Amino acid sequence: MTLLLLAGTNEAKRIAQAIAADHNVQVMASLAGVTRNPASLPVPTRVGGFGGEYGFRNELKTRGIRAVLDATHPFANIITDRTARICKEMHMPYAQVLRPEWIADKGDNWTHIASPADAADHLPADARVFLATGRRELCQYQNLNVQRTMVRVIDPPSETLPFGGGEFIIGRPPFTVESEIALFRKLGVTHLVVKNAGGAGGRPKLDAARALGLPVLMIRRPSMPAVQRIETIQDAISWATHL
Repeated sequence: MTLLLLAGTNEAKRIAQAIAADHNVQVMASLAGVTRNPASLPVPTRVGGFGGEYGFRNELKTRGIRAVLDATHPFANIITDRTARICKEMHMPYAQVLRPEWIADKGDNWTHIASPADAADHLPADARVFLATGRRELCQYQNLNVQRTMVRVIDPPSETLPFGGGEFIIGRPPFTVESEIALFRKLGVTHLVVKNAGGAGGRPKLDAARALGLPVLMIRRPSMPAVQRIETIQDAISWATHL
């Protein structure tokens, strides 16, 4: 049996490492290609889109895929919606690995918002905003009217920001609470905007914001299809190896 692992998260990397040692399961991983130099996976990996719905269906057929494990980002809802629907139509086993959301704790100052465009309603004009939401939705922040906007990205950008008064901050994880505190202090950050991605990897920026008393705008996750959902890496490995 060949399993297609839709990757791009730390969970996907750890799942690939575990399944690679099980010779009863053949695995092909797929990366969307958003990051220029992604961490390598210990299984055959394709990089880039499938060419739309037709291309994805064709890939499943020509590669002899018999099941799909979706371990993409919690905000990759377009990919998840399409994949879940096609797998259902093709009567193919499908499961989504979705890590639990972050939950505010004592000392956190979070405001939950529905979309990037809503951030403008909660930021004062003198704010120095740190966007840790990636570059894909930057056009949705064009309505911000703040003193400074800092956008963290993994790769050096080839494009310019779609709004004035901003700058790219290059940074590749992993980050620590200490490094995030130092960075926020250096940049004079007054507000943090993040997606509720969950997971340990992105937690340091939230702990740093708590330590510094910074307000956080937390973007809610998009809705996901009603599918078989797995929260832990171990359960994902079990699902993949017992199909």
